[in-house]
Amino acid sequence: MRVLVVEDERRMAAALQRGLSAEGFAVDIAHDGEDGLHMARQGEYDVVVLDIMLPRISGYNVCKTLRAEENWVPILMLSAKDGEYDMADGLDLGADDYLTKPFSYVVLVARLRALLRRGAGRRPAVLSAGDLELDPARRRVARGDTEIDLTPREFALLEFLLRHRDEVVSKSEILEHVWDTFDTDPNVVEVYVGYLRRKVDVPFGRSALQTVRGAGYRLAGDGG
Repeated sequence: MRVLVVEDERRMAAALQRGLSAEGFAVDIAHDGEDGLHMARQGEYDVVVLDIMLPRISGYNVCKTLRAEENWVPILMLSAKDGEYDMADGLDLGADDYLTKPFSYVVLVARLRALLRRGAGRRPAVLSAGDLELDPARRRVARGDTEIDLTPREFALLEFLLRHRDEVVSKSEILEHVWDTFDTDPNVVEVYVGYLRRKVDVPFGRSALQTVRGAGYRLAGDGG
């Protein structure tokens, strides 16, 4: 598997190259955004590890440019910035995952393997299930022509479920990706699923948000 690491901290880049090579990856390195963009365009990479704060072109703009060119190579963003909005910006621009520095190398490798299993499928700008639509960039949710007002947490939960529509996702998976923690009381997931149902299903006579007893939750791909 070929990996492109775009990282301007040379010691970090070298450490990633050594570690990933030991895991069996073929690793190329770029030390600025311009070179990284050129290599991502030209190379047949299976995944890109992309720092955000890069010389010449930022990681945000590298990601944005690749997606605008319909290059769907899986991208894992790295950043010393750990704010929720920084993470949201990266994901909204088309990144597939996000890790903040310092990070666990074991977790990095596991997430890369998860991205490789998922592959480089097209990622639509607007997520949908039937007439239920969510636009991450515009922070807009609607059922048909009716806009729905969601809190930031409700929005994040619905986005995660839409990205995994027709899949059963557990409470622990939701906590990890929406709350970014395993320590929060799992019952908070049930509470927020209830909030969502009352906004995106009940007023429209739908049942898109389904509870799978003993397993988790599923959002029906047909919108309920």
